[in-house]
Amino acid sequence: MPENPMILTHAQIWAAIDALGDRYGLTASGLARKAGLDPTTFNRSKRETPSGRQRWPSTESIAKVLQATGASLDEFMALISANSGASRRHTRPLIGLAQAGEGGFFDEAGFATGGGWDEIDVLAETDENSYALEISGDSMSPLYRDGDIVIVSPSAPVRRGDRVVVKTTSGEIMAKELKRQTARAIELRSINPAFPDRVIPRDEVSWMARILWASQ
Repeated sequence: MPENPMILTHAQIWAAIDALGDRYGLTASGLARKAGLDPTTFNRSKRETPSGRQRWPSTESIAKVLQATGASLDEFMALISANSGASRRHTRPLIGLAQAGEGGFFDEAGFATGGGWDEIDVLAETDENSYALEISGDSMSPLYRDGDIVIVSPSAPVRRGDRVVVKTTSGEIMAKELKRQTARAIELRSINPAFPDRVIPRDEVSWMARILWASQ
């Protein structure tokens, strides 16, 4: 288990990029141009897909911005902290994905229950029913790698294309992408092509919870 890791949100990263531009007198487009990127890279319209899915700035684009402005990584992290605020820090339950397959950690609907949970600081207000899982294995690589922390909510609505954590009645637990769900089964896609997709009958699904965001 990681020791009290810190998770950064989509909103905080983008707010820090905007704040960095303001500090150097640059618009989002001006900041991108200065870094040698496409002028629309940091536009607000690029921060979500048309369907509302979050888009994250790449580590490469952030590195280029820091190099172009002369800002240090510490300066950028300070801007993230300034846009977080101590009052927005919350603690959520944390457990390893492999351990989560054992009994006693969830109720029948997938809500965290019982003892044995660790804790994690989250720099944003989250669903009060959410909890954190540490990814194990590489079935979701390269999207989620072994050791990544994902924030999961059993009460969030789930739609096609969402990343989800599913637990079967046999105790198997997995992180996949929801391809389709019907009254009879759920169809799951493995991000890593080395792993097969899964079709699980509804009566073999204990619960399914949506992955809200991740630290990587």
